[in-house]
Amino acid sequence: MIKENMRFWILVSIVAISGFSQGMLLPLIAIIFENEGISSSLNGLNATGLYIGILLVSPFMEHPLRKYGYKPIIVLGGLLVVVSLILFPVWKSFWFWFFLRLLIGIGDHALHFGTQTWITSFSPEHKRGRNISIYGLFFGTGFAVGPLMAPLIKMNEALPFIISSALCLIAWLFLFTLKNDYPEQTVEVNSFKETMKRFSKATKYGWVAFLPPLGYGFLESSLNGSFPVYGLRIGLDVSSVSLLLTSFAIGGIVFQLPLGLLSDRYGRRNILMVILFAGFLSFAAASLLEEMMIALAVCLFIAGMVVGSTFSLGISYMTDLMPRNMLPTGNLLCGVAFSIGSLIGPYFGGVFIQYFKSISFFNIISAMLFLIFLTVVIFGQKQMVSKKESYM
Repeated sequence: MIKENMRFWILVSIVAISGFSQGMLLPLIAIIFENEGISSSLNGLNATGLYIGILLVSPFMEHPLRKYGYKPIIVLGGLLVVVSLILFPVWKSFWFWFFLRLLIGIGDHALHFGTQTWITSFSPEHKRGRNISIYGLFFGTGFAVGPLMAPLIKMNEALPFIISSALCLIAWLFLFTLKNDYPEQTVEVNSFKETMKRFSKATKYGWVAFLPPLGYGFLESSLNGSFPVYGLRIGLDVSSVSLLLTSFAIGGIVFQLPLGLLSDRYGRRNILMVILFAGFLSFAAASLLEEMMIALAVCLFIAGMVVGSTFSLGISYMTDLMPRNMLPTGNLLCGVAFSIGSLIGPYFGGVFIQYFKSISFFNIISAMLFLIFLTVVIFGQKQMVSKKESYM
């Protein structure tokens, strides 16, 4: 039990450091490129490198995990992140940094895929929501702290990269204290074609559970990428925009664990339905209160409180729907769904701001959350029945 607890805390700690590096890179590189006079569209394009890396490597992840186990995948992913962070100060070039972000996307995805699957595989059902919510809490805390490194560029532009790579290296070294383990070996995934078949099969079981991670990717990337533009256009200053985003982030961090515990007690689908509908109401209210700064901050805090857990609860819900031997595939597809949402969020947000000037930006988020809520309500129970029938 002591060894299992130690394994859990080491895994969530390295996820926190990974979140820290991701949270640092987004504003840091955006500020550096802005100071260099690079256009906002190219700045946004560079940020997509991380998500493109995730999508490119996803079809090739499951076979190595099943063959070599969790630990080697996480170790290699962590090493790739550490080396990439170290290389940023070596050469300041748009395309070189895009390539490094792509490598970080590959490394982070390996790290998250390995840790998520490992945690969901050894967590008993009555603690699964709790463990995944702690996983989300650690990542979210790291992600929220990361931007605090950005002001260090005033001292030295390389300093944030050096600090982040050093922290990742320290966390990475702790991985070597863990004993390797393997997922259930009831299937073989030896070819790209077989992987695609398993993706199709996993989607049949758990497609409803992939929608909350997709929605969270859309929400997070559009809030961080498009809302600052919208906020400035409606008369908010930079400090007010930062305060609003911080309110959302704090709400998500504080309520990760309570919602995870509630999902263990009352069911993942039930809690997801509640938080998705509450998120829809929160953003709808925000669209009506844009001229009242305090009320808007409260709305975004409540929104973060409820929908900040959609990714972690989506993973937990997926484990309820997916046969145990397909958990690696399900975890992989949760990451893919999140990446797709992260890629389309800023684009749709930007189009909405450009062409629908009379409609609040928050309406696109509330509409998206309501559509996912309806889907979980209508199809979620059918998916549970489908899984039960597959075991009969």
